[in-house]
Amino acid sequence: MSIARFWRETPRRYNLGGSKCTACGTVYFPPRPVCPHCTHHRQSIEKMVPFQLSGSGEVVSYTVVHEAAEGFEMQVPYVVALVKTDEGPVLTGQVVDVEPDGVAIGLRVRATFRKLREEGQAGVIHYGYKFAPVDDPDRAPRGPPMAEVRAAPAATDRASA
Repeated sequence: MSIARFWRETPRRYNLGGSKCTACGTVYFPPRPVCPHCTHHRQSIEKMVPFQLSGSGEVVSYTVVHEAAEGFEMQVPYVVALVKTDEGPVLTGQVVDVEPDGVAIGLRVRATFRKLREEGQAGVIHYGYKFAPVDDPDRAPRGPPMAEVRAAPAATDRASA
């Protein structure tokens, strides 16, 4: 992923910024300009508002990866899960701070801010969300919850400085 594209996606990656339809109340991640849930999509035009997801939810499905994609070889085995957030959207993410056999459907998790990967020889480090268990106080996620993470300025803001 290019640096410019990564910076454009900063609000979603760093803060779980989605959108909510004020006509029907449905929450989306990533954000949408119109609501496909409304009977007539035009009902939602100019009624979609930014919405901050809490990052809390539960695992609804998962898989254990043993043959990793390039750049993730040192992490195997690792768990990738579908997490239904408390607000409704289902997100895909890696489950961390727990052994693969400790993950189960129904496990309560919280999004946490982590290093995702390094990009090639340039060494650019990409950060984003992963999920960590919250059921067991001894396995509480390290670091701040996603709602407390503040996004860096957009690439255009940095270029003009």
